[in-house]
Amino acid sequence: MKITLVRHGQTDMNKDNIIQGRMNNLLSDEGRRQCQELKRKLAQKHFDVCYMSPLVRTVETAMILIGDRVYTIRDDRLLERDMGELEGCKWESYDPVKYWDVSLDSSDRNVENVSSICKRCRDFLNYIIKKHPGKDILIVTHAAPLRVMRKLLLKEKIEGNLYDLNIGNCYCEEFEVNEKEHF
Repeated sequence: MKITLVRHGQTDMNKDNIIQGRMNNLLSDEGRRQCQELKRKLAQKHFDVCYMSPLVRTVETAMILIGDRVYTIRDDRLLERDMGELEGCKWESYDPVKYWDVSLDSSDRNVENVSSICKRCRDFLNYIIKKHPGKDILIVTHAAPLRVMRKLLLKEKIEGNLYDLNIGNCYCEEFEVNEKEHF
């Protein structure tokens, strides 16, 4: 089984360094260009199904990447982290050390805590492995779920600070998964 993780293309809020969280924003022209470039790289890849966050930036990304040639499913477990009171604020107001530290598990200012993101990502990965054995799955989502799913797929411990990887717009990585594994 292969799982390919993709982050949505750039939005104007990404470009302007504004925290989106679960705000529903379209891709920017640059984001659409990024998606077209990734589409060319993925052109020879086969996917049996595409799962995506229901937010418009991920749906738009998926449609550019695969159009209607692959069955798509929206799944709330792939939503971006709920950024609570920080949504719409500049990134300077966000403390990744505080909000990504597993032992702190902070939910200050109503930001979704790390344990919640980990739980929904584990649930999601276990679900798709059971539902689609031997299939090639495309997952289009956001930086927060990608950070966690990447750690899980690499079999790395969920500990310390998970803000250890810059996941840019249209990030893409493929993983080979043993269907007997559970997360």
